Amino acid sequence: MTTSYRITLLPGDGIGPEIMAVARQLLDAVSSSHGFSLVYDEQPMGGVAIDATGEPLPNSTLEACKAADAVLLAAIGSPQYDSLPREQRPESGLLGLRSALGLFANLRPVKIIPALIDASTLKREVIEGVDLMVVRELTGGVYFGTPKGRVEAEGRVRAFNTMAYFDDEIDRIAKVAFELAVARSGRLCSVDKANVLDVSQLWRDQVTAMAADYPTVELSHMYVDNAAMQLVRNPRQFDVLLTSNLFGDILSDEAAMLSGSIGMLPSASLGSSGPGLFEPIHGSAPDIARQDKANPMAMVLSAAMMLRVGLQQDAAATALETAVDRVLAAGYRTGDLMSEGCTQLGCRAMGEQLLAALAG
Repeated sequence: MTTSYRITLLPGDGIGPEIMAVARQLLDAVSSSHGFSLVYDEQPMGGVAIDATGEPLPNSTLEACKAADAVLLAAIGSPQYDSLPREQRPESGLLGLRSALGLFANLRPVKIIPALIDASTLKREVIEGVDLMVVRELTGGVYFGTPKGRVEAEGRVRAFNTMAYFDDEIDRIAKVAFELAVARSGRLCSVDKANVLDVSQLWRDQVTAMAADYPTVELSHMYVDNAAMQLVRNPRQFDVLLTSNLFGDILSDEAAMLSGSIGMLPSASLGSSGPGLFEPIHGSAPDIARQDKANPMAMVLSAAMMLRVGLQQDAAATALETAVDRVLAAGYRTGDLMSEGCTQLGCRAMGEQLLAALAG
């Protein structure tokens, strides 16, 4: 009997539907050639859901995600929704989805693809051989802490957010990072601001205590400002970077640019059980939406992460990743990666090249 998986697709906004269409074509091809099937359930989320239902994460979408074996998200958001109350904006839908699915661990791999090494703004000798993983805590910290809000008194307005973590929240994300380090090169750098933040001191204490359970892992600690500098100064020193929610949000985008384009990097958000959420880390790029200019590769690599991490279909995941490598090595580029001597393609044409590389 053929194994079948239920996949909830969230194309979202901006370039989301375009890149999702490419990923779906490739998933259909690779699942057929590797002997399993995917059953899709496409649902609205983000701005498109606001337009249709008045809320960024309709209950029907959330229930479909909970019932799936994995969730594949393209991109959400647009400036047209920025004037809405915060809880009604597309980004609040994403935070709600992460929280409802218990997705506390965000994994963002950054690996330099040889064919793109000159696309980076950093020197070749700085980024050559970079292969790191950012592990970001996703459901705690300042984005979820309470109290938060605005108060007005004596003619002044004060806004505030609370950065808070429980010890067990730190422990569970640290465990993910330590186990990844064991499976990789055995080096873990925990990023905090323990010199000024009490919450970071607790973070450092918990991570240090857990290190005793992983004697083969070399643990180091680094303040977030120094980590930001070191990522562009000497990124090869890092293997696994463990960070809180806010710091990880910033550092992972900085790390993305080591590869030359944020349009190349996938991510996975995982919980203790249930479906994972897989998505490219770039935004919805409304300025190029519906113009056939989008780079679909991060979406395709997110689909590969879904296959490997979410569905345990490692061979199929490798096939997608190899197709991306082959197309880039052949000199095909979307506009964000274009360089002299290469052939520029739109989103659909890049999808056709990826399909050909997958078949070949």
